[in-house]
Amino acid sequence: MKSIQITDTILRDAHQSLLATRMRTEDMLPICAKLDQVGYWSLEVWGGATFDACVRFLKEDPWERLRQLRQALPNTRLQMLLRGQNLLGYRHYSDDVVEAFVERAAANGIDVFRIFDAMNDVRNLETAIRAVKASGKHAQGTLCYTTSPVHSVAAFVDQAKRMADLGVDSIAIKDMAGLLTPYATGELVRALKEALTLDVVVHSHDTAGVAAMCQLKAVENGADRIDTAISSMAWGTSHPGTESMVAALRDTPYDTGLDLELLQEIGLYFHAVRKKYHQFESEFTGVDTRVQVNQVPGGMISNLANQLREQGALNRMNEVLEEIPRVRKDLGYPPLVTPTSQIVGTQAFFNVLAGERYKTITNEVKLYLQGRYGKAPGAICEQLRKQAIGQEEVIEGRPADLLSPELARLRAEIGDLAKREEDVMTFAMFPDIGRKFLEERAAGTLVPEALLPMPSADGVAAVGGQGVPTAFSVDVHGETYQVDITGIGLKSEGKRHFYLSIDGVPEEVVFEASGDFVAEGGQRRRQAERPGDVSTTMPGNIVEVLVKEGDQVKAGQGVLVTEAMKMETEIQAPIAGTVIAVRVAKGDRVNPGEVLIEIEG
Repeated sequence: MKSIQITDTILRDAHQSLLATRMRTEDMLPICAKLDQVGYWSLEVWGGATFDACVRFLKEDPWERLRQLRQALPNTRLQMLLRGQNLLGYRHYSDDVVEAFVERAAANGIDVFRIFDAMNDVRNLETAIRAVKASGKHAQGTLCYTTSPVHSVAAFVDQAKRMADLGVDSIAIKDMAGLLTPYATGELVRALKEALTLDVVVHSHDTAGVAAMCQLKAVENGADRIDTAISSMAWGTSHPGTESMVAALRDTPYDTGLDLELLQEIGLYFHAVRKKYHQFESEFTGVDTRVQVNQVPGGMISNLANQLREQGALNRMNEVLEEIPRVRKDLGYPPLVTPTSQIVGTQAFFNVLAGERYKTITNEVKLYLQGRYGKAPGAICEQLRKQAIGQEEVIEGRPADLLSPELARLRAEIGDLAKREEDVMTFAMFPDIGRKFLEERAAGTLVPEALLPMPSADGVAAVGGQGVPTAFSVDVHGETYQVDITGIGLKSEGKRHFYLSIDGVPEEVVFEASGDFVAEGGQRRRQAERPGDVSTTMPGNIVEVLVKEGDQVKAGQGVLVTEAMKMETEIQAPIAGTVIAVRVAKGDRVNPGEVLIEIEG
């Protein structure tokens, strides 16, 4: 028996799971001195969705966050979550980009790289593991835990052995959805410890309410380390509470040796911090045993809920949750973790809202079915594959082998906006929002999203929690009124709902939406009603316009690419004819039912 080591997720996965990854660096740094005294094996501080959230919403340089945390936590290992060949983005990158990214992350302060692949395809981990070892850092190979007819303890042990052959320093069981049960955990940990000499770490979300029991069984069966979260941001879709697990193991042979009183001081600090981000709290981050059936991670559920709310279709959430396992089966039972969770979830969303399965197939599903994300764990529905990619060749080898080196091209494309190599990496991860971030930084116009004030005792301020308000100061007959208008984006039976708050007194306003309305930039877009009107079924952004006025198109031909829920979809022409109007451009925000392109037959 041995003392159990703790990795705390408070600075990354805890707030990613509960607060949409919105915690700002300014709220991390003041408590770092105490965090550094605890004696954690490591603190998870980077990776996952934090990079995206920093650039997209917080307008922070994620590399600067890492450097500041490294300086503030001199005695503690810093850990990150890395998506193998996907790094922190949503596609595979060439090997030279993976190597450069890992080298820069190590140089800026990361000590431990938890490396996973959404398909559990070990080939997609090779370059990242090699790069971590070349940087002299700790490479942690990861098993994305899931259950299906093709997943078993023997299969996970075989994967762990193949990662050990690549030189990893430890093995993590990543239970992102909270699917582990106590006795299944014990069986898997025991099998891994019998087959390998490496440390085994258990990372389990408490979505089903059993993660603490799973961790206890893991400890009893030989696990070396567990992931926990400070109690003020623990449980539900987060992780078991650090203080709780420390207390549970105290005065046993597994005693962590951590100071419970110090941890409680840290917990009180984050209890106050959490209130600051109340607008990002979701009703879908608590305990929900349905995850044992639908396997949907909590962050994925909250994302789906937001999309359904924007559609005025939140009442169809159960239909989407029922469709997700069916889509997952069709795709060969991939674990539901970024990016496969988005791929499966978005496709299920489309299937339900369209009223017809696979009427629209996202570009990512097409790439998945072609093998560009790696080998599926199980058999793929061949009828769906043929429908999606036709006669295109299916990739059998490592997908990244088909990618040419791209680092030089990326450096050239971003040019002088990149002041250091880290900026090139930011651009590589997210070309559009990365460029925008660097442009705004150069112009001195970086402004983070607004944080809403805390609700008062009577709940008044909470009304504005439906979205970030637009504030006005209005003078009427010598009196000045402070007016906040918040639209919740719902559309029901031709009506739009807004909250109008005058001097802090809220009132819901409902008005009839006319056939035409003004889109961003002043362009008027009417609602689709004619056979040649091209529209989208989901709110999102225009990624690419594939046609121009005067072009001849065939029915079913791609005319637009849109992005929603981080997934891209090709929008096709409903009829054959001539493009007579293009009402959108790259980067435009669009809503369901708007006419984006007009085709005359």
